[in-house]
Amino acid sequence: MLDMLEKSTVWQDLQKIRAEAPLVHNITNYVVMNTTANALLVIGASPVMAHAPEEVEEMANLAKALVINIGTLSAAWIDSMMKAGRAARLKGIPIVLDPVGSGATRFRTETAQSLLRTAPPSIIRGNASEIRSLVLADQRTKGVDSVHSSEETIEEAQALSRIVGCVVSVSGRTDLVVDGIRTIRVMNGHPLMSRVTGMGCTATVLTAAFAAVNPSFLEAAANAMALMGIAGEMAAEHSLGPASFETCFLDALYSLQESDIRCRLRMEIA
Repeated sequence: MLDMLEKSTVWQDLQKIRAEAPLVHNITNYVVMNTTANALLVIGASPVMAHAPEEVEEMANLAKALVINIGTLSAAWIDSMMKAGRAARLKGIPIVLDPVGSGATRFRTETAQSLLRTAPPSIIRGNASEIRSLVLADQRTKGVDSVHSSEETIEEAQALSRIVGCVVSVSGRTDLVVDGIRTIRVMNGHPLMSRVTGMGCTATVLTAAFAAVNPSFLEAAANAMALMGIAGEMAAEHSLGPASFETCFLDALYSLQESDIRCRLRMEIA
């Protein structure tokens, strides 16, 4: 499978998303709903934000992928996440879990760990501190921000991948994508991405869109992070600061071509 992880596969997956418009069901947080819905739209996917417990199972059965993001938790939302996760597992569609802020409070950490048991995800995508908190009980985060680098977390990411039986995607200066054995490093991106809220959550929904069209979740996760980073680099070249960067980022996702990927992609596989 490793020889398939070439520059062209990012473009091939993006073409599939644009052609198939997979429905991505999001149970996500209030802060990023508009941002992540727009990101899915501009790459050609079809987003739906549905968190009412009365409809999440039905919506999950219509979707091609499910995103569970614990950014703004409440008891009712946790119930919805569990219901949707079980429905997605029964249907056999990919689940992408974003454990936002896990490690900051016991409530968040226990919720994330409960989701791992109840509806084991296909892919976990988070920052280094969030990933560490799912493996090391005493690890803390700085609110929803990481206090660790991705490279510091590679052993914990590999361990989490083996424990859960899923791909783990760790965002940072270098993005790491692991499956318990292999490690992919994606070295695209720009510092302005850390100055705009919702970039991590956007990476999560793009990962779900790629997983909806690519059965290799390792490859899908790596390709999504590559797309994020390349679009970030393109956006930074045309923006004056964080406000204009957000607009330019969506434009870059929308207009991105195969030549952009071939010229910019920096990916290593071990």
